Amino acid sequence: MAKIAVGRAEAAGAADPALSPALGNVDQALRQAVNARTVPGVVAIAANDKGIVYEGAFGPSITADSIFWIASMTKAITGAACMQLVEQGKLELDQPMGKLIPQLEEPRVLEGFDASGAPKLRPAKRAITLRHLLTHTAGFTYSIWSEPMTQYEKVTGTPFVGECRNASFNAPLMFDPGDRWEYGINMDWVGKAVEAVSDQSLEVYFKEKIFTPLGMTDTGFLISSSQKARVAPMFSREGDGSLKPMDFEMPQRPEFFMGGGALFSTPRNYMAFLQMLLHEGRFNGAQVLKPETVAVMRQNHIGDLNVVTLKTVHPESSNDANLFPGMTQKWGLSFDINTEPGPAGRSAGSLAWAGLFNTYFWLDPNKRVTGTIMTQLLPFADDQVLKLFAKFESGLYAAVA
Repeated sequence: MAKIAVGRAEAAGAADPALSPALGNVDQALRQAVNARTVPGVVAIAANDKGIVYEGAFGPSITADSIFWIASMTKAITGAACMQLVEQGKLELDQPMGKLIPQLEEPRVLEGFDASGAPKLRPAKRAITLRHLLTHTAGFTYSIWSEPMTQYEKVTGTPFVGECRNASFNAPLMFDPGDRWEYGINMDWVGKAVEAVSDQSLEVYFKEKIFTPLGMTDTGFLISSSQKARVAPMFSREGDGSLKPMDFEMPQRPEFFMGGGALFSTPRNYMAFLQMLLHEGRFNGAQVLKPETVAVMRQNHIGDLNVVTLKTVHPESSNDANLFPGMTQKWGLSFDINTEPGPAGRSAGSLAWAGLFNTYFWLDPNKRVTGTIMTQLLPFADDQVLKLFAKFESGLYAAVA
């Protein structure tokens, strides 16, 4: 049933025959994985600074314009929106956020639970800054990878942030701001800051300032009926490795727009965003960010702290996750940064991140390439998808080298 939607740059292949064999191998690997039901439908797209060099879509009714829930790939877009406001002097990276968002004025740190199971909280030692939030060093966590936060949600009835209910923002810190890197709901707070300063909802702000200028007409929080008809089906990986269909949709009457993870998009739309970053903030005739801003976003903003493995507490949602096990990794605004060359070809200093449903992207400013691979599958950090991602990446570098 697999098919390839070759809106791929045939012109690029024709102009440069050297592109074809390595990318043909990518085609073959993706097609075989879908045919064998190793992964559900999958789309991969890559570009260099001249344009799209590869596009492949495999699976029943899957195309490069299929709709995917991109989860935490939302974060890079929220980061870009935030940095637009930093450019305008409306936000500052080191400003304490309590003045803008009163709920962050007196943050509390969870120290544990008393004999009755009630949480023990103490005042944080320092204020939360915008930079803390952009770099996951503020102290907030996700319950998926945090046992204390899982317990806190259980005993207090605090909803998981993915429910898009404002009560999620009652979550305490798990450590003092600036003390370490731990992945969490920080970018949802950044979304709140963007809304507070712009006096617009994220849905409207993103559309006006990022999506419309870049031609991203199929990206948003609120999905239309016609878009819903193009949604790629969601699956879960069962214990025996098989794929089981599951129903999924992000809340469509949310109490807040989740800057950390609620967007849907298409692979082609997201590539427009990535190409904007590859072209130093300008793409499709639109200047979304200044070149110096993009340069700042690519830098390490956590100093001597390091990105660590996400250790799962909820194996139905995520496996243990680390994009580069054993490698020192840093964090930009808002990306993982590999400090050494990657095994599949990417340069040191490249940017990357991913979404919970096994969507991934990377951007290599040195070799001037960027790519994304999307499927819809839980749990996160699926081994089979990661293997395909590596084949896609290495094939691309072999083709464009």
